[in-house]
Amino acid sequence: MFVIIFIDDILVYSRSQEEHATHLRLVLEKLREQKLFAKLSKCSFWQREMGFLGHIVSAEGVSVDPAKIEAIRDWPRPSSATEIRSFLGLAGYYRRFVKGFATMAQPMTKLTGKDVPFVWSAECEESFSQLKEMLTTTPVLALPEPGKPYMVYTDASGIGLGCVLMQEGRVIAYASRQWQGSERNRPTHDLELGAVIFALKIWRSYLLGETVQVFTDHKSLQHIFTQPMMNARQTRWVEFLADYQVSINYHPGKANLVADALSRRRYDSAVERDVESLVGEISTLRLCAISQEPLGLEAVDQADLLSRIRVAQQSDQSLLDATRVTGSEYEVSANGTILVRGRVCVPKDVELRHQILGEAHASKFSIHPGATKMYHDLKRYYHWVGMKRDVADWVAKCNTCALVKAEHQVPGGLLQSLPIPEWKWDRITMDFVVGLPVSRTFDAIWVIVDRLTKSAHFLAIKKTDGAAVLARKFVREIVRLHGVPASIVSDRDPRFTSEFWRAFQAEMGTKVHLSTAYHPQTDGQSERTIQTLEDLLRMCVLDWGGHWADHLSLVEFAYNNSFQASIGMAPFEALYGRPCRTPLCWTQVGERSMYGATYVQETTEKVVL
Repeated sequence: MFVIIFIDDILVYSRSQEEHATHLRLVLEKLREQKLFAKLSKCSFWQREMGFLGHIVSAEGVSVDPAKIEAIRDWPRPSSATEIRSFLGLAGYYRRFVKGFATMAQPMTKLTGKDVPFVWSAECEESFSQLKEMLTTTPVLALPEPGKPYMVYTDASGIGLGCVLMQEGRVIAYASRQWQGSERNRPTHDLELGAVIFALKIWRSYLLGETVQVFTDHKSLQHIFTQPMMNARQTRWVEFLADYQVSINYHPGKANLVADALSRRRYDSAVERDVESLVGEISTLRLCAISQEPLGLEAVDQADLLSRIRVAQQSDQSLLDATRVTGSEYEVSANGTILVRGRVCVPKDVELRHQILGEAHASKFSIHPGATKMYHDLKRYYHWVGMKRDVADWVAKCNTCALVKAEHQVPGGLLQSLPIPEWKWDRITMDFVVGLPVSRTFDAIWVIVDRLTKSAHFLAIKKTDGAAVLARKFVREIVRLHGVPASIVSDRDPRFTSEFWRAFQAEMGTKVHLSTAYHPQTDGQSERTIQTLEDLLRMCVLDWGGHWADHLSLVEFAYNNSFQASIGMAPFEALYGRPCRTPLCWTQVGERSMYGATYVQETTEKVVL
């Protein structure tokens, strides 16, 4: 990557002048191709350093833009809780440049609490002065280099935690915070593990998909992955760790001075000036072990690819040596394929990996899934170091995804969810996609979604179809496959409010619930599914052309076979108790040997059967 786009700003960066000239030419040609124009007076070229979003970016690293912190330097002493919030809000934008920002600001933060009298103490004055001083004398820190291993040093004490991010002996960032409330009552083992989790979360954008060595002065954490008994919190954290290529090593406290000092820092301790990475915390993925009965994958013998994988494996000496180590996770299957924990090990062959990534992302059976869904689909069958990073890069560079997909942000505030159903296809939602061009005489899609498994059916209809036509299609496509639902949630479309539709559902014993008028969030599940459906249809037409009605069955397959973070699996898997067989399974290895023998038990715990 050599270009960053933020709203209407384009940043191009390079390691040399020759490389930069090439990158600039590519960007400008793309702008001309798309008939986009940049105003010359607002452009800057060949800059050694530049200001961007209140920061100075250069080859040496990132620092605070001095022009942006004059307001902080001249800020008068706050005289109310509101003024404290204003000051901390402005200063907080640069908190990653101040190690222990939260700890340093705590005396002032206490005054912003509800029903707390405003008493400006000497401790508050010291906190205010320290923050102003730190923000006006911030350092320049090194930038991380993707692809190179990272080292994270962590430590925890009864006061708080501290961590340091390093790469090739250079400090990239520091972070620390105090324990809150009941966190102080946790056992030492949980405090130390919590420090590791905090570091991985706050630096997730750097560490995800990279090789990470974690050093801690709590020796027992070395064995956390093989610990026989764990409480619920530890189990949840170990599942989170599984998302990283991380190893935990023991490092004596005497050799871990920086992290140790950060974790034991008090208000009056000396404050060092370094960067705390400002990274939004991403919700952890819910993982589950999977295995199932053989699906006859040996019949899906894609000889060319599998043969290429075997040949490449035989050329990788380190891979061959790993299979000979006693107790190694590497094993050789009956057909000569090297496996890692039951998955096909893909050697360091860029062309081979690109072929797999291309099929997993842009085939008619996958239809451009996002990075998370694509990674979860791929890791069922294949393994290579750095897969998650490769998947993210592949998706980020996909032009079709960039043209079609919109941002989907979680709405703020508390949302009142519908109760979770107890049975598959017992409680469903439905809505229409209208305004489509006529395709094979159809101009609308009827979207019907199961609220438990998230599985869906997309039925091509005409927007002029009445309730009687829909009723016949409902029996033929839904009742035939899943039985009569107990309840239906829909919007107030005239066909759903008609006497015929109500009488029809009442005769079958189905309750009809209508969403609140002018409030589509009531049936948010259908609305979100429709957004995904529209994206998939656009990408199908862009990639393969033709009528959207011809692609609808494959779109339904791709949707139901894509990983869903809300249920921790694909809808097909939740519905039928096993993953779906797809063309992505290019191996002759039986499913049982790929996944083990406990799949049905594991999925039964996830979805009520």
